[in-house]
Amino acid sequence: QVQLVESGGGSVQVGGSLRLSCTAFEYNTSDHYMAWFRQAPGKEEREGVAAIYPTPRAPGYGTSVRGRFTISQDSAKNAILLQMNDLKPEDSAMYYCASAKYPPSFGKLLAEAQYDYWGRGTQVTVSS
Repeated sequence: QVQLVESGGGSVQVGGSLRLSCTAFEYNTSDHYMAWFRQAPGKEEREGVAAIYPTPRAPGYGTSVRGRFTISQDSAKNAILLQMNDLKPEDSAMYYCASAKYPPSFGKLLAEAQYDYWGRGTQVTVSS
């Protein structure tokens, strides 16, 4: 059974950094589209933050995090990382790791409906 487990969340002040990790079990992260989403309090939908292609491992980012967040692969740990720098209060949310069984449709790399497997999330809180 596919299982995605997030870690690395926490509380940080504005301008700080955190690194999230998503470890996969019974699943090879190198062979699938992997992504990070977030859901802020009171929001119904999850916002696509970053995604990474199987081959090549090219990334895609949401406009609100581009230039501050970096998604990468840790092949040795079968994990996907999300380095978050220059954090802002609006980055506060529950962050979820997700994976797609099939390539997302064109232009929908960061669309929630394109992803099939989800972790339980890790909380990130940024305070001013």
